[in-house]
Amino acid sequence: MRRVWILLAACIFASSSAAQDQDFSKVQMKVSKVAGNVYMLMGAGGNIGASVGDDGIVIVDDQYAPLADKIQAALKGITDKPVRFIINTHYHPDHTGGNEYFQKQAPIIAQDNVRKRLESGGGGGNGGSIHMDFKPAPHDALPIITFDHDVTVHLNGEDIRALYFPAGHTDGDSIIFFPHSNVVHMGDDFVTYGFPFIDVESGGSINGMIAAVQQVISQLPPDVKVIPGHGPVSSLDDVRAYLGMLKETRDAVQKALQDGKTLDQMNQAKLLDPWKKYSGEFVTEDIFLETLYNSLTGQRTGKLIKHN
Repeated sequence: MRRVWILLAACIFASSSAAQDQDFSKVQMKVSKVAGNVYMLMGAGGNIGASVGDDGIVIVDDQYAPLADKIQAALKGITDKPVRFIINTHYHPDHTGGNEYFQKQAPIIAQDNVRKRLESGGGGGNGGSIHMDFKPAPHDALPIITFDHDVTVHLNGEDIRALYFPAGHTDGDSIIFFPHSNVVHMGDDFVTYGFPFIDVESGGSINGMIAAVQQVISQLPPDVKVIPGHGPVSSLDDVRAYLGMLKETRDAVQKALQDGKTLDQMNQAKLLDPWKKYSGEFVTEDIFLETLYNSLTGQRTGKLIKHN
């Protein structure tokens, strides 16, 4: 859990420029084959998915800029084929920090809102205790191919489809399907570290996240391999359990709101205690309660802690 907290603190609180000041020298890239021609790379930040074949490499997300050389070396350890495309699942710097480096090799693809948020910079957070400030990304780090609803890349015998799910983790989330390999990369709409971080200030919402996860489950075969935004390769049962937690906690807060309860009263009553096993050092029980409250009411409970 401590290691997860360190990685999440880095990926959520750091802006693209601040990440340059962190010590990534000891980070090692762990490469594992998921299924078919899809691999997963774990380092610091969001998991990288990679379709590898005779046509070249399609990577999903690219972690932090200081790790780009290590990511490149890890890919070279799989194949000598070139990178052909990069797909961003959303705009956070632990998933897009390597954009400028990799776009020298191949075009970056992302949903329209990812480019907008990278270009403008600005704030993100849960509307309360977690707040982030992101500087605008360099011009060369901006996706040069964007889409509204979906896009498909036909390489390596795969119809690699990026499908937009609005208002989940952020307002620019894409989930990436590798149907031939029977793999899906869910970005940060599905994570394994417990309660998820929902970037309410960047258009994310609990209802949007639930809708995204429900829709993805309905489209997948039972034996699919799931790459989460953070954590080990998972199963569809893991995603179903995660969805159950999202729906149950959302419904508990919604009922409390209907009963006229305030956030302080919910906190004092330890409303989310039945799901305390999901509480982590980053998204604690209290933080997730605050997130659900802000998402369901549209309120902002104040910037209790500011992270620059």
